[in-house]
Amino acid sequence: MELLGLVFAGTATDRRTAMAGFVETTLGLRRAVEADAGGSDMFGLHDGSRFAIADEREEGSGTSRTIGFLVADLDAAVAELRAAGIAVDEPAENDRHRYAHFTAPDGELYELVQER
Repeated sequence: MELLGLVFAGTATDRRTAMAGFVETTLGLRRAVEADAGGSDMFGLHDGSRFAIADEREEGSGTSRTIGFLVADLDAAVAELRAAGIAVDEPAENDRHRYAHFTAPDGELYELVQER
C-alpha cells in the first residue's frame, strides 16, 4: 500500500457544539460545503484537507481522534489491511471521498481515504 498524504483529521467529542464554535470563531476555519456530512461539522483548510468534529463515538467514551491517509485505491488498501489481520469497516462515502475506518495496533482510530 502506498500512502499519498494526509487529507483528513477529526475529533469526536461530547462537546461538539463548543468545539465547532472554537474552530470557526477562534481558529478561523470556514465550514466546508458538506457541513454536517456523515454526522460531522466539516471545516476546510487552504490546502484542501478537512477537519471534522463529530459527537463522541460511544456515549461516555470521551474525546477521540482520527487521521485520514490518502490512497489511490481504497478497495485494494482495505484488502491489504484485512490480509494483514487488521479489522476495517466497510467503505463509506461523502460528496468528496470514499473512506474506511480501522483501528491500528496502537489502539487508535485511523482511516483510508480515496478522492472521488
